[in-house]
Amino acid sequence: MNRTEKSDLVERLSEQFSKSPTIYLTDFTGIAVKPMTELRKKMHTAGVQYTVVKNTLALRAMEAAAVKGVEDVMTGPTAFVFAGEDAIAAAKLLADFQKEHEQLQVKAGLVDGQPVTADEVKRLASLPSREQLLSQALGLMQAPLQGFAGAIDSLLYQMVGAIDALRAQRAAAEPQA
Repeated sequence: MNRTEKSDLVERLSEQFSKSPTIYLTDFTGIAVKPMTELRKKMHTAGVQYTVVKNTLALRAMEAAAVKGVEDVMTGPTAFVFAGEDAIAAAKLLADFQKEHEQLQVKAGLVDGQPVTADEVKRLASLPSREQLLSQALGLMQAPLQGFAGAIDSLLYQMVGAIDALRAQRAAAEPQA
């Protein structure tokens, strides 16, 4: 690459670092091209970008984007996973791929600008997805409302029964003409 190409690459990377709140760093040593291509396709489908770039260029881009916290793990081959908003989906993709291809190693990451270790990325992968968490939260909010609606329904049913019993009692108490 010549100097202008490197400069353009650093600029594009800097923009990616700025826009992505979640970034994972991986070591891809020993992984064949075909599995790596499959991983990239899966990540692209999930809205995640997997980028391999020289560490020196990545460090320049991180400095330009004011991203700090993972410089110490940037040795050897490094690939960046720009996960965007959904930190869990990208972590799950990495964990699933790692089950099949043990050569892929997660080095570290940044979640909302905070450094995370490889173990913390594994823990993120074990969490339910964003959609599952939202549905669980919605279920928790809906449960008290359903209970309240059931209680009101029961009270109305009892009131109707009481009025019915009162009507029957008055009908029986009225003299027959």
